[in-house]
Amino acid sequence: MINFALRINNSFNYMKKSKLVTMSAALMLAGTLSAEAAGDKSESLIGKSDIVIKGGRMTPEALWAMGRIGGFNVSPDGKKIVYTVAYYSVPQNKSNREVFVMNADGTDNKQITHTSFGENEAIWIKGGSKIAFISSESGSSQLWEMNPDGTDRKQLSNFDKDIEGFSFSPDGKKVLFISQVKYGTTTADRYPDLPKASGLVVEDLMYKHWDEWVTTVPHPFVADFDGSALTNITDIMAGEPYESPMKPFGGIEQLAWDAKGENIAYTSRKKTGIDYAVSTNSDIYVYNLASKQTKNITEGMMGYDTNPQYSPDGKYIAWQSMEHDGYESDQNRLFVMNLATGVKTFVSKAFDSSVEGFIWNSDSKSLFFTGVWHATSQIYKVDVEGKKQQKLTEGVHDYAAIKLNGKQLIATRHSMSMGDEIYAVSMKGEAKQLTFENKHIYDQVEMGKVEERWIKTTDGKDMLTWIIYPPKFDPNKKYPTLLYCEGGPQSPVSQFWSYRWNFQMMATNDYIVVAPNRRGLPGFGKEWNEEISGDYGGQCMKDYLSAIDEMAKEPYVNADKLGCVGASFGGFSVYWLAGHHNKRFKAFIAHDGIFNMEQQYLETEEMWFANWDMGGAYWDKNNATAQRTFANSPHKFVDKWDTPILCIHGEKDYRILASQGMSAFNAAKLRGVPAQLLIYPDENHWVLKPQNGILWQRTFAAWLDKWLK
Repeated sequence: MINFALRINNSFNYMKKSKLVTMSAALMLAGTLSAEAAGDKSESLIGKSDIVIKGGRMTPEALWAMGRIGGFNVSPDGKKIVYTVAYYSVPQNKSNREVFVMNADGTDNKQITHTSFGENEAIWIKGGSKIAFISSESGSSQLWEMNPDGTDRKQLSNFDKDIEGFSFSPDGKKVLFISQVKYGTTTADRYPDLPKASGLVVEDLMYKHWDEWVTTVPHPFVADFDGSALTNITDIMAGEPYESPMKPFGGIEQLAWDAKGENIAYTSRKKTGIDYAVSTNSDIYVYNLASKQTKNITEGMMGYDTNPQYSPDGKYIAWQSMEHDGYESDQNRLFVMNLATGVKTFVSKAFDSSVEGFIWNSDSKSLFFTGVWHATSQIYKVDVEGKKQQKLTEGVHDYAAIKLNGKQLIATRHSMSMGDEIYAVSMKGEAKQLTFENKHIYDQVEMGKVEERWIKTTDGKDMLTWIIYPPKFDPNKKYPTLLYCEGGPQSPVSQFWSYRWNFQMMATNDYIVVAPNRRGLPGFGKEWNEEISGDYGGQCMKDYLSAIDEMAKEPYVNADKLGCVGASFGGFSVYWLAGHHNKRFKAFIAHDGIFNMEQQYLETEEMWFANWDMGGAYWDKNNATAQRTFANSPHKFVDKWDTPILCIHGEKDYRILASQGMSAFNAAKLRGVPAQLLIYPDENHWVLKPQNGILWQRTFAAWLDKWLK
């Protein structure tokens, strides 16, 4: 999915829409800069901000002053919760992540680390007497432990490479961890006398991915642990040129111990080069520690199979599975296998949407999962046979990561009006907020009202559209209004909270925001979700226009001051609408969007996406779907562009290359259309660095204000 990352950044959990979409701990770290590992003692320690906000309005600086809650874990006795928070410094242009511990009811919340080493992935070990975590204190990312109060820090690993994620066996005597291994032949291998040569000799596809040139792949390693150090370290995929977990977003959630610590299940797509580039067929493999033999347990299941979890009693294994090879936005289904019989059951069949994340119940007879339905993500319970499904929660919010704690769940939750916080959720769906990380900021700002509205589409269907109003909204006034175009393309406009595409940030500048769940978004049934592949310029664009046209009828909407904004597929949408809007809009903003689809087909790295969503190659003249796709490329309609446009792009975006944004900007200028280009040499499909994020917000707001106010 082109904009999987946007969704992940929006929800700040991982997670991924549906490349995995368990929103993994690895993905949750997406907003944390690698700079946090530097541990620069010459600069002040980055911690909780004491920002003072004047005027009661959200600002870019306030967004970047917020602490961002990451992963959390419950102690074995259920009495304590450990979690991490990332803090950002705009002056230092980097971040730092710290560890907190609180009682399971939210009381006695304490920050237990105060370092510049960016502690990550904290979990309970040794029966809850210690907390294990990853730290860069030694100069590389290694495994450490400390007491629950932060004292007695000890380094447990001294591996020759960075450790990126880890999991202890049930008995605590072994550790499974992730680290990178060399992939392919380097220039230095070819020409040892050219050690400073930076060129890469490429002979197959997938030489780039997301924002990196692929020179390494992650592998799972297993080690013995005697309580103080790791020994007998083994790469369980030694000699294999494959990824596990899978790039670019996979983390430790893609690997799992069985109940006895005898087997390790891991996710891998055992393909390279062009075979990898055109396929999403990953599988769940089981490695037996005693025999060192590996077995594929999802052979014949042709789409993504990811994120295995063994049941507590060891009788079952569950995982997320997509049906079709090459379709990365396919319905993500929850499967359970009976390990004794080998029988596989599609247990979430009654849920006509994707399972985003799941956990086992302690009785091994049922599971809990999260998923989006009608633009909110809720918690569900289902039995191992898939016969009984129950919706546990309601409300205008999204639940993300979930953990079991006795007879209740612990979960992160967010909405369009609040970033992630940790909640306790009863089996009746009653929720109690446990953390209040950014209360000091929310107390200083007024949020705009978020309203659900159902709008008729041109084919007579009902489309849920979120309307976000400015703070102190006055229905007797007229407001400039923005149509928000979602990325993905199949990524829900649910109750996400973004630190860039933040609806409250837009609303606080006195804009009404119209955010439709147009055709091609999950949460409204499989048919609705699939009505976009091969038809980018079709019904989904009509849905956008239906939404803005309906809202333009309202007396408080200034129909002469409409703007249109979006990123990734949303950026494509902006470029496409710029040539088809019939003078509806007075300003456009496109971030990391596709401008030239023929160009995109050969520039992107994950060819499975281009083949599925575009229908095939543009040179295949007998392929009606592909020909329709490329005939609707935005660049073919530049002659109709007549509206000011801001193009934003990152040069490290290897999914949609920066040439797309630069081409769109150049085309606008050559056409005499007012245009501006914001180009980031050091950003990818996101904007991760604090000062770049502030620059983004200021440029975004200034462009809209110039043309709509």
